Amino acid sequence: MPASPHADRPDEGHHAPRPSPADADTERVKLHSAEFAADPHRSYRAMRERYGSLVPVELAQGVPATLAVGYRTGLQILHDPDHFPADPRAWEKTVASDCPVLPILQWRPNALRSTGIEHQRYRGANTAAINGVDLHGLHATVEQIAMGLIEGFRGRESADLVADYALPLAFAAINTMLGCPPEIGQRIAVATAGVFDGVDAENSNLQLAEAVLELVELKRREPGDDITSRLLAHSSALDETELIHQIVVLYGAGIEPLQNLIANTLVLILTSDQLAGHVLGGSLSTRDALDEVLFNDPPMANFSITYPRQPVLLEDMWLPAHQPVVVSLAGCNNDPHINNGDHTGNRAHLAWGAGPHACPARQPAYLIAQDAIDQLLDAIPELSLAVPRSELRWRPGPFHRALTTLPVRYPPDTTPVDPQSLP
Repeated sequence: MPASPHADRPDEGHHAPRPSPADADTERVKLHSAEFAADPHRSYRAMRERYGSLVPVELAQGVPATLAVGYRTGLQILHDPDHFPADPRAWEKTVASDCPVLPILQWRPNALRSTGIEHQRYRGANTAAINGVDLHGLHATVEQIAMGLIEGFRGRESADLVADYALPLAFAAINTMLGCPPEIGQRIAVATAGVFDGVDAENSNLQLAEAVLELVELKRREPGDDITSRLLAHSSALDETELIHQIVVLYGAGIEPLQNLIANTLVLILTSDQLAGHVLGGSLSTRDALDEVLFNDPPMANFSITYPRQPVLLEDMWLPAHQPVVVSLAGCNNDPHINNGDHTGNRAHLAWGAGPHACPARQPAYLIAQDAIDQLLDAIPELSLAVPRSELRWRPGPFHRALTTLPVRYPPDTTPVDPQSLP
């Protein structure tokens, strides 16, 4: 149901609501800490035990927010853009220009950070451009990319499946869909990583915009069958600034989450004897393994950020105006009220978001991740982790669930693989 329609009338009601978690006089959970990254599920359980569905958190040093970890609460927020709009401009005035999370959260003229008519216009252009992707052709492209990368390391006895496989594959697949040449795409990938990791984020943001502008100018001169060209030709008549920011969010929502989805699913397959046997034996599909990860360890663990225009009463608690309300996709999916541990065939998770801002690219994302994993396991079925799972390290950050490395080992094989021989 929608948030309280009387959000601006706090004197109504039969009892005094609790203060906002963002204003609470208590220590906030630091989502940006290495401790949180190391074991977020323990943190979600502790949050739920102490605070319930709405939790006081910190996205970066001195940047307060409210985190929704209850499934029904998260779903309510995602389906109520009137009370929980995605436009952050009022909030931006309260943070420093060098705030490490600002490049991710700041207002941009694109679908992710807009509401109302503007959101509909941007969303329509993005959806039309993405729906024009030839999925059959994308399948062939991912297979070619995957086999090229596998050939680069299969003669060795070990590899890092983040740096050697998941990241370059996601990067190359997104570049292909957007019609971006490798030299521009490489700069975009480096800048995107800087934005997500908060490393010189302000400068990374500028470099990202510059590289994307080059892509837009290239496609004006040489249009093709790609997302960028379709955005340029769309009836919404996006101007240059709008075009840049549509593409920025497509890269941001493409490379980082996609590489994490591939890597996190490989971890699950390689460390779950039961699941690995079923996937490799064919009784469970790679799609089932992907959905297991999308439930338990989604690549964007905390996202779908909104900014109430006025105080909102939710879960018997006042949420302040213009402060971020973040939906924990991982926390909501693992809410014990709805999660019984059996996810086979169940795709009711929130990993793709929900409501008007739900991810419009889930179909190509599923295809790329599934093909990447299938190609790797077909080519090197003897893969195993090179370290115990407990020794894997996760990149700190308030939004993503991302490995620093994924070291694997396998018997070396110097015999070239003929891609035509693979299923």
